[in-house]
Amino acid sequence: MVDRQRLTDEFISLVKIDSLSKQERKMADALLRKLKDMGLEPYEDNTGSKIGGNAGNVICHIKGEKAEPALLLMAHMDTVVPGLSKNPIIDGDIIKTDGKTVLGGDDAAGVVVILETIKSLMEDKTPFGDIYIAFTVAEEGGLFGAASLDLSKIPADYAIILDEGGEIGTVAVKAPYYNRFAVKFIGRAAHAGLEPEKGLSAIMLASKAIADMPHFGRIDEESTSNIGTIQGGQVRNIVCETCSIEGEVRSISEEKIDRYTKEILDHFKETTEKLGGTVEIELEKMYPGFNIKETDDIINLLKKASTMSNIPLKFHATGGGSDTNIINGAGIPAVNTSVGMANVHSTTEYIRISDMEKACHFLTAIIKAAYLG
Repeated sequence: MVDRQRLTDEFISLVKIDSLSKQERKMADALLRKLKDMGLEPYEDNTGSKIGGNAGNVICHIKGEKAEPALLLMAHMDTVVPGLSKNPIIDGDIIKTDGKTVLGGDDAAGVVVILETIKSLMEDKTPFGDIYIAFTVAEEGGLFGAASLDLSKIPADYAIILDEGGEIGTVAVKAPYYNRFAVKFIGRAAHAGLEPEKGLSAIMLASKAIADMPHFGRIDEESTSNIGTIQGGQVRNIVCETCSIEGEVRSISEEKIDRYTKEILDHFKETTEKLGGTVEIELEKMYPGFNIKETDDIINLLKKASTMSNIPLKFHATGGGSDTNIINGAGIPAVNTSVGMANVHSTTEYIRISDMEKACHFLTAIIKAAYLG
C-alpha cells in the first residue's frame, strides 16, 4: 500500500540534495543506498566520464515472476539553476519553494514515485513482471544520460518515463525532433571613426539575416524555431568582425524539421554572402522525436491501467524533449507520464502530495496491467 508520509519524507529528503546537471554525485550515492536498502542490486554506469560529469546513470533490474513484458521505469536525477541549497516548504497538500530556487520536483517527483511504488508492491507481495529502473543524469539541456544508456543490458518491452506535468493520467505521446544550430557571421574589422567604410559589421550581417528569417517562432502546429543567444563585438569604436548566434528548430515531423532547418541556414548563408561576408555553420541533431499511435500496444497497456485505477487518460503532444525521445529513438516504445509537477524551471515551482500519491497508484496499475497481459 502506498505510504503517503513515507512518500512525502522521501521527496523532501531528495529535493534537499544539490543535483545540478553533471553534478549529481550526491544524488546518485543517495539513490544507490536507497535501492540497496530495498534489497536490490543497483549499479552505476560510466556515463559521468563520457560527458564530463561526476556521476553516471543509476540502473537496477528487479526480477519479476515472468520476464515478458518487461518494463523500464525512468526519471532523471538532475535539476536546473537556481537549484542549490533548496528549501522545500510544506503547506498543507502543497510542497513549494521558498522563492529563491527551483523546487526540484522536476524530476525528484518521478524518482520518488518509482521508489514508493516498488516499495509498496514488494511489501504487499504483489506479483509483477521484470522491471528495470534507470535514474539518469544530465537530462536537462541535452538528454545526455539517456543517450549514454547501454540499452543492450535493459531488454525492456515498454518504457514509462515519469517526467511530465499536468493532471495525473496526462501522457505525452508526441514530442518533437530537435536541431540545434550555431552560426558565426564574419565581416571585417575597421576603426569605427576613422575608416568605417573599410569595415563590414558582423552585427549588421547577423541582424539582417535574423530579421528576414524564413521561419521564426511558431511555424505551424507541429513546428517552432528560435534564436536564443547572440554575441559579438569587443569595443564600441571598432567595426565588429564576428558575431555568433545560437538557435533551434523543433518539429514533430522529421520531414519538416529537415526542411525548415535547411531553409533557415541557407538563408543565413545567402544573405551574408550577398553583403560581402561569410558564415561558419554548426548543426547538431540533438534528439529524435516520437509519435505513439492510438493502436500501439503501449497505449493499450495504459488504457488497461486507466480502467484498473479509475484515472482518466489525457493524451497530448509536448513541445519539449525528455528522455522519452531517446528511448523511443532506440526502438523501445516509451511514453512520458505526469507526476503532477507545476511551474517547473521557476522559483514558483510546486507539487501536490496527493498528485504524487495518485501517480503511484497509476504506476502501480501500469505494472499490474503489464503482468496480467
